[in-house]
Order: sequence, then C-alpha cells, then structure tokens
Amino acid sequence: MLRRGFISGIIVFAPLGITVFVFSWIFQNTGGRLRPYFEGHLPEWLMPGSFIWDIVATLVLIALITVVGLVSQYFLGKWFISLVDRFMRDIPGVKTVYGAVKQIIDTFGSQKSAFSKVVLVEFPSKGTYSIGFLTNKLTGEVPAKTGKTIWCIFVPTTPNVTTGFVIFVPKEEVVELDMTPGEGMKLVVSVGAVEPKWAAAQAPQAAKPSE
Repeated sequence: MLRRGFISGIIVFAPLGITVFVFSWIFQNTGGRLRPYFEGHLPEWLMPGSFIWDIVATLVLIALITVVGLVSQYFLGKWFISLVDRFMRDIPGVKTVYGAVKQIIDTFGSQKSAFSKVVLVEFPSKGTYSIGFLTNKLTGEVPAKTGKTIWCIFVPTTPNVTTGFVIFVPKEEVVELDMTPGEGMKLVVSVGAVEPKWAAAQAPQAAKPSE
C-alpha cells in the first residue's frame, strides 16, 4: 500500500518537478552567462546573483532573439544573415557542424511542418508496425533505379523523438493514417499510452439506435 502510494506521488509530482528544474536551469545559466556584462550597472535589488536577475536576464535574451528574428525577415536583415551564413561556411571544420545544424533547423523549424502525413510501416521487421512520418515523395534517382514509387519516411525513437531512422519504402507498403502529425507525435512520445480519437471508429456506435 505504501509503495503504491509513493509511486502514485512520484507520478503526480514528476511533471511539475521536472518543469521547475528545467526552467530553473535555464534561468540560472542564462543569468550566469550575462552577469559579467551588467555587473556594477544595476540597482541593488537586481544585482547579479539573485533569482530576479536570472529571470530578467532570460527575458532580455528572449526579447533580443525575437528582435533579431523579426529584423531577419526584412531585406537588410536577410542580407546580413546571408553574409554571416557565407562566413561560417568558409571556415574549415566549423562549416561541417554549422551546415548540419542549419539544415536540421531549416527542416524542422520552418513554418510549414516537415511531416506531411502520419503512416504505418513494417519496421524493423515484417509483421511489426511502427509509426512514421512522411517527409518526402522521392522523384529522382532512387525511384528511377528501383522502378517503384518511393516515399521517404522518418521513424522516430521514443521518448526522444529527435532521433530515429530514415527509411525509403515503396508507396504500396505504406499504410496512411488519418491522425494529424501532432497526434502521431503524442502517440510516440507517450509510448503508445495517448491514443488519438478516431472519428471513423465512433461513427458506427453513434449510428446504433438506442434500445
């Protein structure tokens, strides 16, 4: 009984505790990084080292990032960003890491979702299905040399969905699902515990006459 109560308490407090820990870590680290630039120029109640300072410093950094993002949407901002981009790509060693990170951010950080559809694929073996996300319908060398319509599918791992497998599957072997990419991601992150409602499954029940 006590053991079950303890486990239930962990389940209740874990989300709150992890959230507080993450935000505390963000505030403290952001405030610590900016501390040397503002030390000696702030009122006593906002002196670096206080928790209020950590929060204010984080908000200032967020505001600065937002301003840079807004400016980058205009001509002068786009020109400056492209200049920095070319500079980073010209540095040996740095260009490899920078190019890879930028490609990932451009793919997953764009306004349009990189995942156009949720699908089921037989992976990692026949008879075993995994949730995947359609990222592209290939039209180049791969379908030409296989003689098939090939879809590019991203199969995420759980619970860390930022990693996974990229597989190329013939269209006829892909099962398309009705759930949205957001619902599919929740299903994966929750290790299958959060299943989205399916309207087609409830329709027959609604059609039954009441007795």
